[in-house]
Amino acid sequence: MNSYFADLHIHIGQTTSEKPVKITASRTLTLENILVEASEHKGIDIIGVIDCHVPEVIVTLKKLIENGDCIELEEGGIRFQNTTLILGSELEIYDESCKGPIHVLAFMPSLDKMQEFSTWLSSRLTNITLSSQRIYEVGKTLQKVVKELGGLFIPAHIFTPHKSLYGSGVTTSLQEVLDGRLIDAVELGLSSDTSMADQIIELHDYTFLTNSDAHSLPKIGREYQKLALLEPSFMELKKALAGENGRGVQANYGLNPYLGKYYDTTCEKCGLKPKENQLKCENCGSARFVKGVSNRLKELAGSTDHKRHRPPYIHQVPLQFIPGIGPKTLEKLKDMFGTEMNILHEVPRHELTKVVQEKIADYIVGAREGRLQVKSGGGGTYGKVTGI
Repeated sequence: MNSYFADLHIHIGQTTSEKPVKITASRTLTLENILVEASEHKGIDIIGVIDCHVPEVIVTLKKLIENGDCIELEEGGIRFQNTTLILGSELEIYDESCKGPIHVLAFMPSLDKMQEFSTWLSSRLTNITLSSQRIYEVGKTLQKVVKELGGLFIPAHIFTPHKSLYGSGVTTSLQEVLDGRLIDAVELGLSSDTSMADQIIELHDYTFLTNSDAHSLPKIGREYQKLALLEPSFMELKKALAGENGRGVQANYGLNPYLGKYYDTTCEKCGLKPKENQLKCENCGSARFVKGVSNRLKELAGSTDHKRHRPPYIHQVPLQFIPGIGPKTLEKLKDMFGTEMNILHEVPRHELTKVVQEKIADYIVGAREGRLQVKSGGGGTYGKVTGI
């Protein structure tokens, strides 16, 4: 088996013809730029681009294949330089069984299957050219169609307060809205980790994924996983999520949950964190709060006694979060050492000090080893690194 880094949740900001896809994403986040960034700058072996249902994106991929810039793999996925693209789509389920909207990811093995999926979606979405659109279809029907096409179905950022499975969609159980047998894995999101998620009994049998949900090029790879595969392809990914024949997740690299935007409960109006059992904000008097992931998990928690082996969850801190590393410093590091994955995982401290101050080198090594101290975030504001 070989080891590969994978980030399976990356948005497209706009198409080649400059039409918007993910409205809140950077306009530099084109498909072509994503491929170059992942392969040449980040050093990520497998990426999941989750707006590939958009017709113009499909046309762009066909042209890249025709021009020889990309190759469609027999085992599924599209190869660009050192990176394999897995074709995905993010959709919003809000059927009569849902308490609130839920975002899910669907991945297809080939461009033909994605085109078939896009055609099926077109009569069920208000706008097929945009990302993360509400699908006017029952969630369990969507799951069945994904499986009929040979795809993978993964609930996205399952604990975030807005538009997620446990954050807004269900009262206590995923079975309220989805068929648990047709789920291939679950994505934890930026404000939780393995130990937190494993408090929920019904999640014990699922593979946990940690992805960036990138809305800009620098955010690609802020969370990712290391996979044991024979090769970077769709079919090998499918086997890894099922834990088949030695394939699987070797490690999850995710933000310390404190760094996520929704770890703590905060006042919806002013952002102050309330004290326990506080009904009104002592700062502004508002009675509306954004419930944090940590608080929601306390409501859902059950037994943590289970037999499934979990790979290590490493509290990785992206280079952009580390004090003293701005755009210019990051470029100097990449000029010297290549990709961000190499800088984060491989470059020795004494080599780092040839480019950056010793304190910054200590931060990078501290991030690598999970030793950084952080201040928790909430209400849409990221936490931050405070020391070593």
